Amino acid sequence: MSDFDDSGLASRLRVAVVRLNRRLRAQRADSSATLTQLSALSCLHKCGPLTPGELAAKENVQPPSMTRVISALEDAGFVSRRPHPTDGRQAIVEMTPSGKGYIKAEVSARERWLERKLAELDDSERVVLSRAAEIIERVAGS
Repeated sequence: MSDFDDSGLASRLRVAVVRLNRRLRAQRADSSATLTQLSALSCLHKCGPLTPGELAAKENVQPPSMTRVISALEDAGFVSRRPHPTDGRQAIVEMTPSGKGYIKAEVSARERWLERKLAELDDSERVVLSRAAEIIERVAGS
């Protein structure tokens, strides 16, 4: 039995994660894509080429909404479509070099901001955050 009182821990952690996420999202290198478009592009970066239906499912949006997102990303030159190799009714959506560069710049901007904030902490605080990051990854993965 632990003496640790974790009342309110879930609430405090949720609020802290939401606030950190908001601050990270605010560190945009280029806001030419909406957050929804950026999320879809990030999914393609992580998962590789997908059909529009697969991308919609992974992003938890309706296919017609994803069609609009893909069209906007295609217009911006961030993605391209090619025919599906086995299903003529489908297309495969994949990132272009421009899309990959856009994601890289977005990630770099956020990580630079976070690195500056982490540099303001002392060594013991960074050790605690390193362990917390491992635990949060484990919680989020389940």
